Amino acid sequence: MPARSESDKAPKPPKVIENRHPAWLRWVWRLALWGAGLAVAGVVALLMVIAVALAVAYPNLPDIDALSDYRPKLPLRVFTSEGVLIGEYGEERRNLTPIKDIPAIMKEAVLSIEDAHFYQHGGVDYPGVIRAALANLGHAKSQGASTITMQVARNVYLSAEKSYTRKIYEILLTFKLEHRLTKDQILEIYMNQIYLGNRAYGFASACETYFGKPLKDITIAEAAMLAGLPKAPSAYNPINNPTRARSRQLYIIERMQENGYITQAQADAAKKEELDVKSGPEEGRVHAEYVAEMVRQLMFAQYGDATYTRGLDVYTTLNAADQTAAYQALRKGIMDFERRQIYRGPEEFIDLPADPKEAEDVIDDALVDHPDNDDLMAAVVLQASAKKITAIRQNGDTIEITGDGLRPARAGLYDKAPSNVKIRRGAVIRVIQTPKGTWEVTQLPEVEGALVAMDPRNGAVKALVGGFDFNKSKFNHVTQAWRQPGSSFKPFIYSSALEKGFTPATIINDAPLFFDAGVTGGQPWEPKNYENTFEGPISLRRALAKSINTVSIRVLQAVGPQYAQDWITRFGFDADKHPAYLTMALGAGSVTPLQMATAYSVFANSGYRVNPYLVTKVTDHRGKALAEAVPPVADRSARVIPARNAFVMQSLLQEVTRSGTGASAQRILKRPDIYGKTGTTNDSLDGWFAGYQPTLTAIAWMGFDTPRSLGDRETGGGVALPIWINFMQSALKGVPVAETPVPEGVVNVAGEWYYDEYAKGAGVSSVGLPNQPAQNAGGAPPTPASPPAPSERQRILDMFKS
Repeated sequence: MPARSESDKAPKPPKVIENRHPAWLRWVWRLALWGAGLAVAGVVALLMVIAVALAVAYPNLPDIDALSDYRPKLPLRVFTSEGVLIGEYGEERRNLTPIKDIPAIMKEAVLSIEDAHFYQHGGVDYPGVIRAALANLGHAKSQGASTITMQVARNVYLSAEKSYTRKIYEILLTFKLEHRLTKDQILEIYMNQIYLGNRAYGFASACETYFGKPLKDITIAEAAMLAGLPKAPSAYNPINNPTRARSRQLYIIERMQENGYITQAQADAAKKEELDVKSGPEEGRVHAEYVAEMVRQLMFAQYGDATYTRGLDVYTTLNAADQTAAYQALRKGIMDFERRQIYRGPEEFIDLPADPKEAEDVIDDALVDHPDNDDLMAAVVLQASAKKITAIRQNGDTIEITGDGLRPARAGLYDKAPSNVKIRRGAVIRVIQTPKGTWEVTQLPEVEGALVAMDPRNGAVKALVGGFDFNKSKFNHVTQAWRQPGSSFKPFIYSSALEKGFTPATIINDAPLFFDAGVTGGQPWEPKNYENTFEGPISLRRALAKSINTVSIRVLQAVGPQYAQDWITRFGFDADKHPAYLTMALGAGSVTPLQMATAYSVFANSGYRVNPYLVTKVTDHRGKALAEAVPPVADRSARVIPARNAFVMQSLLQEVTRSGTGASAQRILKRPDIYGKTGTTNDSLDGWFAGYQPTLTAIAWMGFDTPRSLGDRETGGGVALPIWINFMQSALKGVPVAETPVPEGVVNVAGEWYYDEYAKGAGVSSVGLPNQPAQNAGGAPPTPASPPAPSERQRILDMFKS
């Protein structure tokens, strides 16, 4: 083998390979590979965790079968006869609405902002989950990536805690929901379950809360506004944060257009639409708080705690328009009375800093404790003089009060006014806006009142207002206040007299009466008429029209207190609350306004007693009737007085409203079918007007909770009758004039009505005339009245003293 040369032994130079990629690019590729590896590892890890969770946790997940028959907590809801909501009781305001009844535009608005691919994905947005996981590396919280199904899982079964564990359970529950329920079922649960602020759960309830309308009438602009609430109900609330709510609404409208749900023209129109957002729960509502509370108590007595969760809907006999008219009439009557009272002074005095910003904070804090009472608004005085008051309201409006607006508070504007009455800077006062748009100083009333109206033909309660303000006092004066009826009770004594031979033409002597100690069993009693005057001989008709006390006493004396006591029970009065003494003739017993409505309805319906009723139907949340009321029938079994008795009494009560103490009723209402009676108790402790039109009985009352005089010149005709007239002006609008047919057994002689058997002078012709003994039925002298027992002495002295 030949030897190699030196050149053969030398190493060959390395082959040079040209590197075509710069070093920085190689590092980019390496980082990309590492990132992809990490991502794959993350996905694998997540899938492994999910797999483990599926094996371990899935069997222990809550049972979701109940969601196939979704039954959330639903409040008790109370409605008028027309379906107007007047009360809602329960922790959550919710109006369960099937998916088929939810407008398409509402669903599309929600899908556009919450889950655009809801109907395409399997419940989990996987890219979104990965993004959320990467965004939260190194943190113990999760972010985003919640589909509508995942939100349902969270809202129904899980807490609001943000953690990986909860997210995993959320995903597992999502799989289960998607497997068991249809997409429409899931969406239905979501749109009824989600919280949307102001105690509103679900979009149907939110539509009523924010816009005061049913969901079926929602517009694109309104739907977009509501669809923005699930993310943050407080931050995007159109009442509390209108600017942020508006910004999110515009964004959702754009998303709806991008998703093809609305056209460009519809989007432009929706962006320009002015929304009528309710300023609060009181706006536009029918004030029937006392009725709603009565219903709540009835339902709780029947269903217990389930009353507030099972979704009961209760429909009442209430007429929304009549209820609003009653509420406004009572408040107006009470405030008119209040204007005649002396000013009692501001509600509070606060120290206002000189710095405007600091003063603003102090004013806000002070007015929180003095919320507006409907149209009686609280304000803080900034400046005050005898000619002008400048004040600021809670909404920041500065108002000026001048001229007649200062008159109700003139006692607080004198230089020498007591410190607790003086209106000055920092005083918290009440103001009210007049029909002319000016402002007037006023004050919260101390007096109370009540108004109730019912259909005398069947007992359906059409309106009921139990007091000036339910939030101020929940005591229901219609059903709970036992008060003396005064002269409004006289018709029932007169009704008993008709059965004893009296006629509207019977002459009674209006002359002084005196009962000595031998008769009363105690101190002497000398009853008086209102004006302390006497008219001498007067017909029964005129005596009732003018409400003459001495005549009523003589009538009761002739009839007999025991007979009269038995008679009044026919009208629904309690005998034990009307002792059989002569004081009964002047209404010294105790009644409630609702009792008076029942009693006067007997005259209105020709002699039948129908008990008032309030609830017509109770249904569950699906509309299935659980109970329905059957209106009473005025048949023979319900007759309590003869038809002819009711007819003649109606004629007498018509005279009261035509020419007597209630004459302003026919003068203002301008219709003849108005009947009623004023009532004023001794010392003007109570003022009443009880009356009716044959299709509607109404009772108005005013007085203080702790009885004290309304005022020396205040009467039922002055305080209660205006309330009654104001209500009837609205309630009888469009109601035809009613003509009562003449029943059997009565005859008209020379323009006066008589029972047949008394038409020719066979009845009682006169009572108490000098040298002429009175007659009762059969022509015998009247039986002397039983003397009051000693325990009755103080009642007589207190009630009928001069």
